[in-house]
Amino acid sequence: MHKKLFIPGPVEIAPDILRAMATPMIGHRMPEYARLHSGVTAGLKRVMGTENRVFLATSSAFGVMEGAVRNLVKGRCVNFCNGAFSDKWHDVTRRCGKEAEAVTVAWGQPVTPELVEQALASGRYDSFTLIHNETSTGVMSPLPEIMAVARRYPNVISIVDTVSSMSALPIPVDELGIDVCIFGVQKAFALPPGLAVFSASQRALERAKGVEGRGYYFDFLEFAVNDDKDNTPSTPCISLIYAMAKQLERFFAEGLEQRWARHRDLAAYVGGWVRERGFDFFVAEPYRSLTLTCIANTRGIDLKELKTVLGERGFAFDDGYGKLKGKTFRIAHMGDMTLDDLAEFISVLDEVIRKV
Repeated sequence: MHKKLFIPGPVEIAPDILRAMATPMIGHRMPEYARLHSGVTAGLKRVMGTENRVFLATSSAFGVMEGAVRNLVKGRCVNFCNGAFSDKWHDVTRRCGKEAEAVTVAWGQPVTPELVEQALASGRYDSFTLIHNETSTGVMSPLPEIMAVARRYPNVISIVDTVSSMSALPIPVDELGIDVCIFGVQKAFALPPGLAVFSASQRALERAKGVEGRGYYFDFLEFAVNDDKDNTPSTPCISLIYAMAKQLERFFAEGLEQRWARHRDLAAYVGGWVRERGFDFFVAEPYRSLTLTCIANTRGIDLKELKTVLGERGFAFDDGYGKLKGKTFRIAHMGDMTLDDLAEFISVLDEVIRKV
């Protein structure tokens, strides 16, 4: 039995996306692939609001997150940490042999412009990492305000993870001044996992030229050389790139503004349910994610049992992450989900909660 996915990723995949992945294979050094690649990167630039280079990497987003650290941290990096995945990025930075310090805030709290200002004003760092939408806690940090601070420090390279936010709301990369913007495709983009997308400013590429130990697979300069030929350094996941081409068609047919509005509506629907059922939000306004809601288990529900019974009813549901397991639960509302999809799930969720 297929369980409908209401977890923070992977999310449900539309049938025509799955059919696109069955397109007959081509060689990645053939002209047919170059045309596919060129069309996809052009569409992604439109979604991301950028004229920077946009690269396709066959990996999870964390592959490129590690690659960005290896390419861009020349001296010392500051990792802004407010959840499990931003904590992990700090660990990854140090495992890459880079000098790194963590600026840590409590889970459920955002990274603030004031924290960023305090860190960058010290003059200790040449780069920073930030997760825009921390999936483990449902916190969306105020990216425009943070990047307004970062733009005052032109010698500091900004590396921003938008894994669970890109395409769900406007994130104009060039206007914000993001040097490297990274995301995977299995969340708000509503594609199967295995493809990572990242943009790189000219400033980031210039920095990479002076950094040793970039490796090969995620060497930004290798990506740039191959991008000149509408290609990738290594064999790409062509089936997923066919899926991306189809999804971009769907994005523009729906309209980006309409897609953003739909995500706002989905978040508002779940927010109304939380209030009506007497739960508490784990995250305060205005820092609640638009793609998943993290809910405090104030009613003491047996979340393990809830997950089991919902699975039996055909729905995949997620408890809290890491140290929040049992204390919170998360409802995802992103990708190609509609209000009807969400209403169906919430109806079953209400029924199962009464029984549990």
